[in-house]
Amino acid sequence: MMEILHRDSLRLGGFAGLTEHRLVADPRVFGPDENTSGSWSGIGNFVYLADARFMPHGDTRMHNHHEIDVISIMVEGRITHQGSLEHGRNLEVNDVQVQRAGGEGFSHNEINPDNKENRMIQIWVLPETPGEPAEYRHYKPKRGELVPVYGSHSYSQSHSAQKEPGQQDTIAASTNINIALLSPTQTVVLMRPFVAYLARGTGIANEVNVKKGDLFRDSKLSFEANDDTQLILIFEDKG
Repeated sequence: MMEILHRDSLRLGGFAGLTEHRLVADPRVFGPDENTSGSWSGIGNFVYLADARFMPHGDTRMHNHHEIDVISIMVEGRITHQGSLEHGRNLEVNDVQVQRAGGEGFSHNEINPDNKENRMIQIWVLPETPGEPAEYRHYKPKRGELVPVYGSHSYSQSHSAQKEPGQQDTIAASTNINIALLSPTQTVVLMRPFVAYLARGTGIANEVNVKKGDLFRDSKLSFEANDDTQLILIFEDKG
C-alpha cells in the first residue's frame, strides 16, 4: 500500500533567511534520532529533501559541502547563485541546479533577489565514489516529459533535459532523480520502488489523490496529473 507523508504535518524549521520542512532526513547523515520528528529515510543514496521558502531577499549564507551531491529545484520565484561553482548563475521557475562536492568540495550561497518569498526544493545524494572532483550542472526540464537531472539509467534514456551549450549529460549514479512537468491528464508510469514528491499541483498516484507538499512511496507508480504539476521522482537503477 502506498505511504504518504504530508509536508504540513511536520514541524516548520529553518535557518538564516529561509524556513523549511525536512521531509527526508536519513539517519546515515543526520543520526539515528532524526526520524522521530516524522521525516522519512531515503532510497538508495538519496538522504535529504527539504521544501524551503526564502524570505524576501533572504539567503542561506555562504557555507561549504564535502562528499555530497546537492540538487536544487525551483518551484516559485528566482534564485541568484553564488559560490565556487558557476558564481552568478540565476535560477528561474522549474530550473534545476546540480552541485557535486566530491573530495574537492564547494562553497555556495543561494539568494532570493526579489521582494517576495520564493520556493525551492533541495535534495542531497551521497556520492558512490569518494574523492571525485567538484562539478556543476544546470537544466531546464521540458514540459510533458520525464526528464533525468541526476543519475544514469536505462529507464529514461530516450528523454533529455534542455542543457546549456556544451553541457554534459547527468552525473552518473545508480540513484536517479527525474522531473516531470505535466499538464492535465498526462501520466507517468514506473515499474520499480520509488519515492516521489509533488512540488506543485494535484494528481492521482496509484488510485490515491495527492496534492502539493505530499511525499509518497510504493513498489511501483502510476501517476496522472489533474492540473499543471511539478513531480520529482527518485528511484534506484543499478543497471
